[in-house]
Amino acid sequence: MNIAICPGSFDPITTGHLDIIRRASKLFDHVVVAVGSNLRKQPRLSAAERARLIEKVTADLENVSVEVMEGLLVDFAREQGARVVVKGLRAVSDFESEFEQAQLNRTLYPELETVFIMSASQHSFLSSSAVREIAALGGDVRGLVPDGILETVRQIYSRSDGKI
Repeated sequence: MNIAICPGSFDPITTGHLDIIRRASKLFDHVVVAVGSNLRKQPRLSAAERARLIEKVTADLENVSVEVMEGLLVDFAREQGARVVVKGLRAVSDFESEFEQAQLNRTLYPELETVFIMSASQHSFLSSSAVREIAALGGDVRGLVPDGILETVRQIYSRSDGKI
């Protein structure tokens, strides 16, 4: 079985993330969405809560599962029996950091390949941090996050003081 890992902090999952997951699900036998923590970020929700939101919006994808990932991606990939990491690229600016990460992962797990999927043009500007900022300032995030979690995202990420 060809298993791929689609890792991220998904704080929150966006329509761009979901598009990459859907497209990856057509390329691989099984896709594991790995919800991790970024030491440089303080998410509003726990990894388990973010995983539940992703499960809700990927429920129609039979070959996609969602797991909380702790520790290194390479260790998680080994545990899952995966030899592929799928990453979305929005713009050339994403490539440099993703390339570095892919090279590090390959150093730690030589059998692990990274596959880059270019974002659809309508998602090329989209990021979780932009969604958080828009929601915190009372803006409409419709179309930026999956419909199935729109109200949840509005409630969690909106704040009257405008702080994220």
